[in-house]
Amino acid sequence: MAPKKPSCLRSLLLPLSLTLLLPQADTRSFIVDRDHDRFLLDGAPFRYVSGSLHYFRVPRVLWADRLLKMRWSGLNAIQFYVPWNYHEPQPGVYNFNGSRDLIAFLNEAALANLLVILRPGPYICAEWEMGGLPSWLLRKSEIRLRTSDPADNMTKIFTLLRKYEPHGPLVNSEYYTGWLDYWGQNHSTRSVSAVTKGLENMLKLGASVNMYMFHGGTNFGYWNGADKKGRFLSITTSYDYDAPISEAGDPTPKLFALRDVISKFQEVPLGPLPPPSPKMMLGPLTLHLVGHLLAFLDLLCPSGPIRSILPMTFEAVKQDRGFMLYRTYMTHTIFEPTPFWVPNNGVHDRAYVMVDGVFQGVLERNMRDKLFLMGKVGSKLDILVENMGRLSFGSNSSDFKGLLEPPILGQTILTQWMMFPLKIDNLVKWWFLLQLPKWPYPQAPSGPTFYSKTFPILGSVGDTFLHLPGWTKGQVWINGFNLGRYWTKRGPQQTLYVPRFLLFPRGALNKITLLELENVPLQPQVQFLDKPILNSTSTLHRTHINSLSADTLSASEPMELSGH
Repeated sequence: MAPKKPSCLRSLLLPLSLTLLLPQADTRSFIVDRDHDRFLLDGAPFRYVSGSLHYFRVPRVLWADRLLKMRWSGLNAIQFYVPWNYHEPQPGVYNFNGSRDLIAFLNEAALANLLVILRPGPYICAEWEMGGLPSWLLRKSEIRLRTSDPADNMTKIFTLLRKYEPHGPLVNSEYYTGWLDYWGQNHSTRSVSAVTKGLENMLKLGASVNMYMFHGGTNFGYWNGADKKGRFLSITTSYDYDAPISEAGDPTPKLFALRDVISKFQEVPLGPLPPPSPKMMLGPLTLHLVGHLLAFLDLLCPSGPIRSILPMTFEAVKQDRGFMLYRTYMTHTIFEPTPFWVPNNGVHDRAYVMVDGVFQGVLERNMRDKLFLMGKVGSKLDILVENMGRLSFGSNSSDFKGLLEPPILGQTILTQWMMFPLKIDNLVKWWFLLQLPKWPYPQAPSGPTFYSKTFPILGSVGDTFLHLPGWTKGQVWINGFNLGRYWTKRGPQQTLYVPRFLLFPRGALNKITLLELENVPLQPQVQFLDKPILNSTSTLHRTHINSLSADTLSASEPMELSGH
């Protein structure tokens, strides 16, 4: 793509924290009437009741459906961010096509009769990769990123606001309807009664409110962010958020309860809500072993490796997301199991270790793990490093990825590395065109391994949820589209949302591709379910959230903020 800046960019990405976009803006007005503590829209008193929806977490073909349901719920505005890294993947190269077509999304909002509160960044948090900042900023290794201020209780916030701004409309820009999920913790929920009570109390005060999130969506591909709360916490693929509209776009009891509250204060659209989307079940399907990731190294990295005495980071070799393979060779024979580790928490974020193609185990960020290796002189040591998403919250969070320190085997610092930046998505997308190399399949395959299956759908196609019982951790593609990460063993998320438009109907062959990074179940099967499973029973930690309003504070729901 040519490095060309679209003409709309300068006018849209203004350095404003909040902008109301109005159709036919030359004939309309929006004024902050501080003398009377209110907004004026076209000269009339105005209060917005808004909900957050992220166009970058919802495929373009579903935008109109989600916006229509939000309008039916009684909202008169939507609020959303513009992630810098979604639109400028490389310096000076811009992408506003397809699901990145910002103007098309604004037009869809106008068609749904919704005003827009635009939050263009450049930093957005939003539990998005690096908080919306492009990872190529980190190619300057000494760069210092943003700073932030802590959040607090909403009553205290409003009191503090009135201390410094005695007059003007009251606004809560992020009233939480639910909360995000981390791998290894329980699925977060927030009760209908808590959400509706807090909203009603604020509307009684005359405040304008934005509900975060009203529809969460999905972190497809590698777009999830991460937090650091004592340790690195990667955010799940699902961004359901326990929001009023589910990840699959279905209305929940929370939506109907919120609509009832809103109707007490302003008119809501008449007529029936569009029904939930049709759902589909299929399987189980038995996947076939394609081969070990190492067998496809020439295809995954056609330009060949980058060589360096010490390992280089993802950013240093311009690998923004996904995976990179590090390779070196043992300089002497190791007869006894010998400790292997990376000092100074130098694995960012998970490392899958192999000796002569045999999987040895995993090293993980913030874990004081060691593996014990043996091998002959000249044995090939491969380390596949996974970027689990860059930190999206906090000050100066320069979250470099890869091996940040040289690994140590026994007393030896390992040097002479080859780095292979892997283009896995390119391989999966064009797999059917390739002559796959032959690979001596192991008896019990383990480590990074590809599986696939082609299958028809003979009945009607519907939204569905991919269930991977017994699988450990990896990445999934449907017909070349990257659904995102699965981590069945750690949870809480057990299914991945598959929008129906990704599937081919009427008996045409669909293809599912898995990259399993660790261990495969005895029966390598998957199923498509008609309901999601977002909370496994194996997770040990629990995440609680609470309203930002003191009126709804309860001991059973302590607040733990990430920031958006």
